[in-house]
Amino acid sequence: MTRIIDFAEADSRLDWLALVEALAAGHDLPKADIGDTFLNRSPDTLLSRAAWIDGLGALVKTATIFPGNAQHGVVGINGGVCLYSDRTGQLEALLDFHLVTKWKTAGDSLLSALRLAPKNPSRILIIGAGTVAGSMIDAYAAGFPGVPVSIWNRTEATAQTLCAGYPGTSVATDLPAAVAEADIICCATMSNAPVLRGEWVQPGTHVDLIGAYKSDMREADDALLRKARLFLDSTDTVIGHIGEYTTPLQEGVISREDIIADYYDLPLFARHSEDEITVSKNGGGAHLDLMTARYILDRVAA
Repeated sequence: MTRIIDFAEADSRLDWLALVEALAAGHDLPKADIGDTFLNRSPDTLLSRAAWIDGLGALVKTATIFPGNAQHGVVGINGGVCLYSDRTGQLEALLDFHLVTKWKTAGDSLLSALRLAPKNPSRILIIGAGTVAGSMIDAYAAGFPGVPVSIWNRTEATAQTLCAGYPGTSVATDLPAAVAEADIICCATMSNAPVLRGEWVQPGTHVDLIGAYKSDMREADDALLRKARLFLDSTDTVIGHIGEYTTPLQEGVISREDIIADYYDLPLFARHSEDEITVSKNGGGAHLDLMTARYILDRVAA
């Protein structure tokens, strides 16, 4: 029987650190077969992502991305998730799109931060104040308990609204100063042009890049990529697809050898010195949705 899992039923039962363990374990299995399809009607996007991992199952996740929805008071990203049995191919679960996306996206970046961030960070900065920023506040609180979080957003009122829902967070008004003070920086914007500049980032900082998902999108400038050790969650879904690394590769700013590892080489996700800067690009991918959906189904069923 197909299980239908909605947000309200499952969200409170899930655990960030347990999810990170599930994502790491998923990368010990045979490498995923993945396939992405993008359909565009500017500025809107229909994105379908599929993955199959031998021993874990198969998944299809479809997202509709309508940037103009905010003007009408409607969520800009919607969709659906289907999880299939690896043994029989039967539909095991229909999962709430926003549930899977929340936990996959933030869990993805938490996995890299737990391995690459400096010991005993003193401050976390999140650039952007949308839905992902809220998820990252929760995820970082689990991974780095007690570390204060600041939010910077182009529209300060939006950052204030977000912080009002998360006691202990604060609004940053001066972005260069906030970047200089942070040990962990997360970019979660929809920007096509870099908002984070390497000249602001201090030695010993870890950066999670989340927002860019298309070839014309970037959140970090060339200066940051040149001075950092570079990682990514999935070579297959980032290189050639997302501008964050693809554009500087094409322009000769960085080389393929500068990108150290993705999650299929997790032992390489390690800090070599306290002074180095690390950057990890979160490109997502249906294989990560599959790992997350399987974790959610197992947790709810248990």
